[in-house]
Amino acid sequence: MGEWMFKFLKEKLKKAGDAFKRKIEAEPSTEEIKEQIQLKEAQENEKREGILGRLKEKVTTRKITGERFDDLFDDFELTLLENNVAFEVVEKIKQDLKQVLIDKPIKREEFGNIFQVSLKKSISGLFEDEQKSIEEIIRTKTEKPFVILFLGVNGTGKTTTIAKLAHHLQKEGMSCVLVAADTWRKAAIEQLEEHGANLNVKVIKHKYGADPAAVAFDGIAYAKAKGIDVVLIDTAGRQHSNVNLMREMEKLVRIAKPDCKIFVGESITGNDCVNQSKEFDKIAGIDAVILSKADVDEKGGAAISISYITKKPILYLGTGQGYEDLERFRKEKILNSLGL
Repeated sequence: MGEWMFKFLKEKLKKAGDAFKRKIEAEPSTEEIKEQIQLKEAQENEKREGILGRLKEKVTTRKITGERFDDLFDDFELTLLENNVAFEVVEKIKQDLKQVLIDKPIKREEFGNIFQVSLKKSISGLFEDEQKSIEEIIRTKTEKPFVILFLGVNGTGKTTTIAKLAHHLQKEGMSCVLVAADTWRKAAIEQLEEHGANLNVKVIKHKYGADPAAVAFDGIAYAKAKGIDVVLIDTAGRQHSNVNLMREMEKLVRIAKPDCKIFVGESITGNDCVNQSKEFDKIAGIDAVILSKADVDEKGGAAISISYITKKPILYLGTGQGYEDLERFRKEKILNSLGL
């Protein structure tokens, strides 16, 4: 994955983190002055090495109060928010750092390393533990076919993502059928048919205006009859506020009984993508996420936030328009890309 996606955020995080560390390391504070006075008094009144040793240790360490931490964290918090990191995630990072830094004696020279390690641990905790690959998940089902339903709003690259995943599964030795259950958007069926022709994959379709649930039913029936491994169901992009389309989706889920419901979100839309995933999860109960257009997402906030908010794994990142441009999501690569 490299640093193509998070280069901008990496630079912003480093600058904000360095500024945060400098603020704390430069803090003379009345507490430190008081400690120095106490040391001087102790040196005059006490000669025992044990007491002096403890007092010297106090001077070389510092403690940050909760109130002072909040003041110092402001700029770092703003950097995260400006880069589309969800507010809930910013709060999580803040609370994690507080547990490590508040009212703890930390030596000046150790602070930078402690901050870096704590930040890495906090961001690592945003992601679900390493998940099985989609092909491993599919193979856990003993009966064919494995049914995947794709959900999302308009314009996220859902249909192209379906084609990419079909191509990936073909390389893994699995047969697929595509189902054109988007009977609402003009040219949606033709778009899926074009992908099917390119990949030599059958496309099940009805006419525009047909019941999407009926198309899905026929697609699953075809897969059962032909011994197809995986059914990939395309659906109309919809906003959660569109009551009729959301009811249609509920019916589609009820009829198709998908083994996996994947939300396809556009990475570059940041918090909008995160909020959309929350609403779709409430209504349909999504199982996983694929983020499209990650190759043009400079801020990276959606990728950092969406798994923590939905408690669902990110399976893949879409990194271009080609069928090969689907990259498995791994949190260690994300952490490396952020310089952590």
